Amino acid sequence: MWQVAAPRLISCVLALAALTLSACSSPVPTPEGGEPRVSGIAGGKGAAPSGNGGAPSSSPSAAALTPEAYKSELDSRHKAMTDVISAMAGARGVKALDQRVTRAEEALSGAADALSELSPPDTVRTQHEAYVTSLRDFASALSTTEGKVGARDLCTPSAVLIDLDDKLAALDKAGEALQSAGDYPADVVDVKAGKKQTRRLSNGSFIRRGTLNGRSSLEIDNGAPRDAVVTVMRGGSKAFSVYVRKKAKFKVRGVRDGNYKIYFTHGVDWDGKSKAFTRECSFERFEKPVKFKTTFTATQIRWHDWRITLHAIAGGNTPTSPVDPDDFPG
Repeated sequence: MWQVAAPRLISCVLALAALTLSACSSPVPTPEGGEPRVSGIAGGKGAAPSGNGGAPSSSPSAAALTPEAYKSELDSRHKAMTDVISAMAGARGVKALDQRVTRAEEALSGAADALSELSPPDTVRTQHEAYVTSLRDFASALSTTEGKVGARDLCTPSAVLIDLDDKLAALDKAGEALQSAGDYPADVVDVKAGKKQTRRLSNGSFIRRGTLNGRSSLEIDNGAPRDAVVTVMRGGSKAFSVYVRKKAKFKVRGVRDGNYKIYFTHGVDWDGKSKAFTRECSFERFEKPVKFKTTFTATQIRWHDWRITLHAIAGGNTPTSPVDPDDFPG
């Protein structure tokens, strides 16, 4: 009987922080006993008298857009923003999710920058400013979430939406407020975040159960701190896939003769619909295949039984290696 050990992988998350600098100015004092004057003007040697007796005047603000022009500006960005959020929510696989979170962050951050330069109609200035602020906040949250996806702390779109719940709801509210104020195309959120869960299957539950009418068995020992799903492949076909809870064991009986490759994923919160863990996921495989063989003699029938461990043990004789999530048997 063989024992096989699998080391755990620990990921690190980098957090990025951004600083915003601002500048201020102070008024130039008026000389005592004289006419008010402006001095120290950048790019000039003096100041021309102003039309209000020489007192400094503020620059006029940009003219507000007409409702039609403002609506056109929003409309030109509405579909792109809606699409990147929907694409992120519909991603299949961790790598695709990672890429789409990045694209959503870039698109929404760029849209916030562009919209902040606009001068909206006075009747919706308050709603416009709240909308731009919500876009910036959501893009900033996406940047943080992107790091969590890269570290495999978040592994499915549902987990990402839950992580973004507050900022997503705020953007949805701000978009609806601006849209209802003048039928402006600003509601870009078509998805909803669910509630954080920790779903688990019973120990030994088969996610896929192929034909198990052989004589051999595969005992699985999951001493790791997270639940696991073990997927056993024979050639290009999935022989079976079974759920093994943390700190538990399960023996699959009836394994047929053949050479098998063994993959396993650890994680938290099993999503039966996507057939994946939503959080803290990892993907590995045993580097060596295992062989089940039944031998018949005149007086005996002999077969191979295997035992694998999904955690590190002393004396383990078969290494494991990480698997690209896209290459993990779905």
